[in-house]
Amino acid sequence: QVQLVESGGGLVQPGGSLRLSCAASVIIFSIATMGWYRQAPGKERELVARITNAGRPNYADSVKGRFTISRDNAKNTVYLQMSSLKPEDTAVYYCKIESLSFWGQGTQVTVSS
Repeated sequence: QVQLVESGGGLVQPGGSLRLSCAASVIIFSIATMGWYRQAPGKERELVARITNAGRPNYADSVKGRFTISRDNAKNTVYLQMSSLKPEDTAVYYCKIESLSFWGQGTQVTVSS
């Protein structure tokens, strides 16, 4: 069965860093474009970053220069390194296999002093 499991979320102070991981159970991971999205309470889900199978990234303007998306195809895992975190980054973060529109369950990131 297709599964995505996010981990690495938590509570961090403004200016701090977190690294999120998304582990996939599917063999197709190595050729799939992967995305990280986030959703804050009362707000729509928004794209944070995408990475192609070849490792080409793109980012939302709000996170450029602060977040880095990467992948390890051998481990079927995509990462989101988040630095210089701001309170407005607080959200549930989800990973997605883009071609399948298949989502993980999400991991909570809270940025607060």
